[in-house]
Amino acid sequence: MNVAIPHWQNRVSPVFDVARNVLVVEIDRGAERLRRDLVLEGEDVRRRAGQLLEAGTDVLVCGAISFPLEMALSAAGIEVIAHTCGEVEQVLAGFLDGRLRRGAFLMPGCCGRRRQFRRRGGRPR
Repeated sequence: MNVAIPHWQNRVSPVFDVARNVLVVEIDRGAERLRRDLVLEGEDVRRRAGQLLEAGTDVLVCGAISFPLEMALSAAGIEVIAHTCGEVEQVLAGFLDGRLRRGAFLMPGCCGRRRQFRRRGGRPR
C-alpha cells in the first residue's frame, strides 16, 4: 500500500489543490518500507490525480481539498482522508496505528463535521 501526504515545512499542506510536494510512503504489513518525494506539476485536477495514480498511491492523507479533486481521486480508486493537519511524521505514525480514523489530527474549524473517507466511486467508507 502506498500512502501520499502533501507537505510544506514538515507539516501536512493546508490545501492539497495547490500543494507541490508529496511524500509517498510504501507500507508493507503495517510498517514503512520505502519513501520518496513526488513533485506535483500544475493545478489541473486530472493531472494531479494522474500523477498520484502513476506513483501507485492507494491513500491520500491531506488537509483541505476541493470537491472536484476529491472526486477525481476517488474515481481513480484513491482513498482520500481529508481535513488532516500536523507534523508529517506524526500524521504518518497516526495513520499506521489507526489514530487518524479516531479523529486525531483533525483540522481546526472541522469540529461538528464528520470526517469523510472516500474511495472508489465516491462512496463513504
